[in-house]
Amino acid sequence: MTENRSFLQKYAMRFGSFMGIYWILKFILFPLGFSIPFLQLLFLLFTAGVPFLGYYYVRSYREKICGGSIGFVHAWLFTLFMYMFAALLTSVAHYIYFQFIDHGYIVNTYMGLLKNFKAMKIPGIGNSISQLEDALNVASTLRPIEITMQLISQNVLYGSVLAIPTALIVKKKNN
Repeated sequence: MTENRSFLQKYAMRFGSFMGIYWILKFILFPLGFSIPFLQLLFLLFTAGVPFLGYYYVRSYREKICGGSIGFVHAWLFTLFMYMFAALLTSVAHYIYFQFIDHGYIVNTYMGLLKNFKAMKIPGIGNSISQLEDALNVASTLRPIEITMQLISQNVLYGSVLAIPTALIVKKKNN
């Protein structure tokens, strides 16, 4: 068992890199989805696929590296590290996008969508639109590094939450 744990970081980095590349490709679809709705749908489908890909990687690690047996804590740590390394790799792409490419595109697009909702004059939605506009005004003042830090912490948080059920499903002891 201790022999298997020595590979934990090495393979978490490897599978985390694969997951990070997947997240980067998925992220590319997000801003493009504002002008091509099919890409927004593809983004949502890829996002829904993240836990399944995480399960596949942890199960592969269990079968190929750990000899078919892995405990909960070992699986949880591996999954947590894998998502953490994926978040680190993805943060580089986030920073590059928000520093050099975006220039307020996402926030401005959301503001335009909110103005369209406001023009519809749907009863009871005015308060919510005002709150969303305030939030977007605050978001528009964030620097690219601040947005990147928000996204990396969000990815690590979601990954740590996903790590628990994944580890519970993947754990397996040999008799």
